[in-house]
Amino acid sequence: MTSTTLFYIIITIIVINFIIDKVLDALNAKHFNDTLHEDLRDVYDDVEYKKSQNYKATTYKFGVLTSTFSLVLTLCFLWFDGFEFVDTIARNYSDNPIIVALIFFGIIMIGSDILTTPFSYYSTFIIEEKFGFNKTTVSTFFLDKIKGWLMMALVGGGILALIIWFYEVTGRYFWLYAWALVAAFTLFMNMYYSKLIVPLFNKQTPLEEGTLRDKISAYAKTVGFKLDKIFVIDGSKRSTKANAYFSGFGSEKRVTLYDTLINDLEDEEIVAVLAHEVGHYKKKHIIFNLFASIILTGFTLFILSLFISNPLLSQALGVEIPSFHIGLIAFGLLYSPISEITGLIMNLFSRKFEYQADDYAKNTYKGEPLITSLKKLSKNSLSNLTPHPAYVFMHYSHPTLLQRIGNLRK
Repeated sequence: MTSTTLFYIIITIIVINFIIDKVLDALNAKHFNDTLHEDLRDVYDDVEYKKSQNYKATTYKFGVLTSTFSLVLTLCFLWFDGFEFVDTIARNYSDNPIIVALIFFGIIMIGSDILTTPFSYYSTFIIEEKFGFNKTTVSTFFLDKIKGWLMMALVGGGILALIIWFYEVTGRYFWLYAWALVAAFTLFMNMYYSKLIVPLFNKQTPLEEGTLRDKISAYAKTVGFKLDKIFVIDGSKRSTKANAYFSGFGSEKRVTLYDTLINDLEDEEIVAVLAHEVGHYKKKHIIFNLFASIILTGFTLFILSLFISNPLLSQALGVEIPSFHIGLIAFGLLYSPISEITGLIMNLFSRKFEYQADDYAKNTYKGEPLITSLKKLSKNSLSNLTPHPAYVFMHYSHPTLLQRIGNLRK
């Protein structure tokens, strides 16, 4: 196979992925105005349903615009040897492969972010603002970006530097060391993400004493679940949309509730949501997802080790000097169909796990408050209640609201 053939294979993969996504988006959009199922008719009144349809149509059109821009930008970058141009800039500063790679990815990441920032800004301050979701200030928006860049430089840059060092020292066996590094980092972040990273962006405070905390504690005791750390996060700082999540293991186990969730739901509904999250923990879903992620990472790194030394990868992107970082870009583009397949499989497991967590909440607490909470959360985020089945299969990590209600009422 020649580098030219490989180049056109990469182009074909990118274009086919784009076409599949846009076809799915279009199919989904055709269902925006469907009549709601009788179990969902109490989610919206007529005015709210019109608003949700308008929101879906607006975000769909904007999504087509942004993804088309991204496609054109990527294809132009490939066609006009953009990677070679950036690689040459990076090599002007150093001969060290690690330094070159860090400069290269720094330019790519920051340049890409700068180009897409106007779209992100428009989405936040025009679309989300129009529909009443946005609470972010301009200063918070740009401060988040700066923090994100710093995190990417320190954490992402550090991990990349170590992986390249492993490659330089151990050759094709680098993947084993890289796998161990990524696995350790993944475990560490699962344990301490809420304690170390979240505070950089949001304020977390322990849930105050009162009726809600008493009800949560009472439920936790009934299922033999020790839960001392319950935190409230100031999600309203950026959006009106609500959420809750579990994180950590052992002594670092904690539940985080968005303040918007507490404001939107009744105490009984919050306990039901929490019971669902406890279900994920009790059913070992968090452990499964963690180790599945680690195994998939190891598989990907092993496949990478088989091809990374082949100069065709770099040459396919128009770069004559073979390097790990250029090969990594080419491999990522070629590997994307496999990533899509593994993503589909993980979504299948995820949807199954959501049913199991719902069943756990229904059996150890109550099903009806979970149903009403799901309806309220869907209403407050103007969710799409009539998605196309193919779109659900390809993109949804959760069953649809109608499917979850049907399961909870069995």
